[in-house]
Formats: sequence, structure tokens, C-alpha cells
Amino acid sequence: MPLRKKAYEYKAIPGDQDGVFVQLDLESPKPRRSLRHRRLVLAMACIALLIFAALIFAFATSGSSSGAGFMCDSVSKGYQCSPEISQFWGQYSPFYSVPSEISTGIPRQCRVTFAQALSRHGARDPTASKTIVYAAVIAKIHSNVRSYSGKYEFLQDYQYTLGADQLTTFGQQQMVNSGIRFYERYQTLARVLPLFVRSSGQTRVVESAMNFTQGYHDTRVHDKKAIGKDNYPYPIVVLSEDAGMNNTLNHDLCTAFENGPVSDTGNDAQKIWQEEFASPIVDRLNSDLPGANLTSNDIILFMDLCPFNSIASPTGEISPFCNLFTEDEWRQYDYFQSLGKYYGYGNGNPLGPTQGVGFVNELLARLTGKPVQDHTSVNHTLDGSQKTFPVDVGHQIFADFSHDNDMTAIFAALGLYNSTKPLSNTTIEDTAQTNGYSASWTVPFAARAYFEKMTCTGSREELVRVLVNDRVVPWTSCGGDHLGRCGDWDACFV
Repeated sequence: MPLRKKAYEYKAIPGDQDGVFVQLDLESPKPRRSLRHRRLVLAMACIALLIFAALIFAFATSGSSSGAGFMCDSVSKGYQCSPEISQFWGQYSPFYSVPSEISTGIPRQCRVTFAQALSRHGARDPTASKTIVYAAVIAKIHSNVRSYSGKYEFLQDYQYTLGADQLTTFGQQQMVNSGIRFYERYQTLARVLPLFVRSSGQTRVVESAMNFTQGYHDTRVHDKKAIGKDNYPYPIVVLSEDAGMNNTLNHDLCTAFENGPVSDTGNDAQKIWQEEFASPIVDRLNSDLPGANLTSNDIILFMDLCPFNSIASPTGEISPFCNLFTEDEWRQYDYFQSLGKYYGYGNGNPLGPTQGVGFVNELLARLTGKPVQDHTSVNHTLDGSQKTFPVDVGHQIFADFSHDNDMTAIFAALGLYNSTKPLSNTTIEDTAQTNGYSASWTVPFAARAYFEKMTCTGSREELVRVLVNDRVVPWTSCGGDHLGRCGDWDACFV
């Protein structure tokens, strides 16, 4: 049985630090048992540990490209079922290990001295507003279509039962796997230093952080080289998403960005491409489903139902919705979603990168061990305290949890995709043409960016590099070397 999240309650830290919570284990003390009972429990625990180890090994080594079950999703490679389809769902793709032109291994004669994970939450149900329109498009088909044949037969009995906003079981397991993977990569730090965790305040994000820490903790427990007591469950600093609250993990403060002319830039770019690629699909589906009267907007919603029904399966089994479209159409859909992220929150939006500046300044503070210098979205009450934003030498491994739009803005603020030319909204471009940019390559469900600092023999300065979903970003705007490392990295954060 795969690891599952545990239920914990949250309690506000005393004082005036609104929005900060600590995870508490509220289990009451258990009465002492007999020696015979304790020995029985110990034996059962040993058996459970052996089973757990076997499962972890299976997850870590699995990577099948087809079929169902947890073979679809592994610790080491992420989601691998039907990659010709599932890796082209834009931000709705489950995390998968993105190809890297640069070796992802720690370079020889280098030692990692700092590691920061920035993660999107795991796979979720549609948002509340989207779940309404998805249900409506299914109702429209059931109302208008009288006959279903071939690959459409399943629609006749399909009932829309997806929830809203919450993590799916599959998404929970994604985050457990992510915690395991982070520990494994940075175990030399994780064995001796405490993990410091922050999360934006939405429930699915906090729960993702909890699932991540469970995988991280369980891996540490089984690491015989780990030193010292593991203070699990780890405290999680939660940044409120209430209106007007400073939060570097959730955009909301800049009214010019939220409501001004640039707020429609992403949608405008998508509309042009939507008419370009969706029109032939409209004709085909309306021919195959007489009476459906689907529009190009309906086609996008219909395609969304493929990833959302797939991740609603506990094992991530590919949904029949996915087979209604060709591989080329999925690539066109992925590009549609990439346009929305690039022009909505990334380099294609004049104010997109500004939304990530606060986090970048926090990252710089952690890298340098100095107080945060920022006048944007940083919560100075929290970041001014060593308890809620430590920058001392005893804290060198961090994990923050956020959303896809915010991560896109942070990547733009860092200049990670400055080599990507403005995306065309009339002609599809693949990742070779966009220099590694796409929504599915950057912000899938359970996306993770690793920021690592290292010292290397022969180098007088500390080096920093960035991995986004296992791809080492060349970071040419920062003067990265052939291994993606930047020496004068503090200048790149200005």
C-alpha cells in the first residue's frame, strides 16, 4: 500500500504573526503494555518496515510507459504512462522528469552546501468555477446527442463526478514521492540539517507540503547515516492568501497586474491560437457526435477532461477522454496552455516577472545568509524573525509550496527563460524552438524547482544552478557554464 498523508491540526503561533501555523501531533499518550504485547508490536513493525522498503524500491525503479497502477508514477521519473499524450497536457500534466541537455548529477569534485525546493501542489480536482462548466458541457452532450459509437460509447453512461479544488489521492502520492526524491538527492544535507518548510495558505497547497514532508521523513527514518532526532511532524509556516496579505508564494497585491490591461494578455494570446487549432476538431467531433453543436470553447473544456479524469484515478489511469484526440492535437493543446502561462504570468507579460521578485529576494537572502531586502510582496513580520524565516548557518535546506502561476512569475523574475523568444500565437513551436519552455515542462502538477549552491575544487567562489523538473536550466542570462553553474550568481538576482 502506498504512503498516505496523516491528519494533523494546525495551531497559530502566539503573538502578532498572523497566518503562521505550526503542525502539531495531537495523539494522546498510550498506556503501557505488557512485554509480550510490546514484542509482538515490534515484530509487526519490522515486517511493515520490510514491506515499506520493498514498496519504495518498486516506486523508485518503476518507469513503465504504458499500463495502469503506480507503475505509471515513480519517485525517480514521475508519471510515465502514455507519454505521447500525458506529457502534453500543459499545467495539467502530472510531473515527469524532463530531458536535460546537461547532466543532472552533482558535478565531480563539488559539494552541495545549500538546497531549496520550490514546488507546485499535487494533482487536484478542477477549480470550483471550472467544475461547473465541465459539468455543463457534459450535460449539453447528453441533451443533444442521441447515438454514441466507437471511442465515444463511454460518453453515453459517463457521469461527471469530479470535485473542486482539493488534492486527489493520486496528487497526494505525487507529493509523498516528491519528498522522497528531494531527500535522496540532497541526503548529505538532509542527514544533518533540519528541513524548513513554508506553504501558501490554500488547503491543497498546505496538504501538499504535509504529504511532501511525510515522504521526506519516512526516507530519513530509513537512512542509517542520518544524524540526530528528526523533529517530525515538521513545523510549516503558512502564508495567508487572504486579500491584501503580503505573500511571496501567491500573487494578489498588484492591482495593475490583477485588473489592469495586462491581465488579459494571456487569454488574448490563447484565443488566437484556439481558433487556429480547435476549428478542425470542432468539425470532426460535431460530425462524430451528431447534434452535439460543440464550439471551440467546448473543445478546450472537453480536452481538459482527459487529464482531470486521469488524475482522479488513484493510480493515474489514462481516461477514455484522452483517446478522442490525436497526438498532434495534444501537442497543439499543450501549446495553447503554454501561451496562457507565458503571456499571462511569464516573460510575455510586462508585469509577469514583477510578481516573482519577492520570492527571488527571499531566495537571495537564504543563499547569502543575510536579512531580506525587499519592497514588493514580502511579509516583513515573518521574514524579520529567525523563527519564521531563518537565514543562519544551521538552516541550509528549504522547501516552499506554491501554485503554477506564481512559479511561472518567479522563473521569469530569475530570468531562467530569457533566451525564449516571444511565443507565436499563430504557429506551434516545440521545446527545441522555445529553448526549453512549455507549461508541461515548467509547471505540471507537483512541479519542482531545485536551487542548489555548491563549492567545487578549483573554484574560489560558490556556484549556484537551477533544475526545473529534473532539467538543468542553462541560465545563459546569468553566464552559466557548461554545467549550468553560475559564479557571479548574486548579480543575477538584481
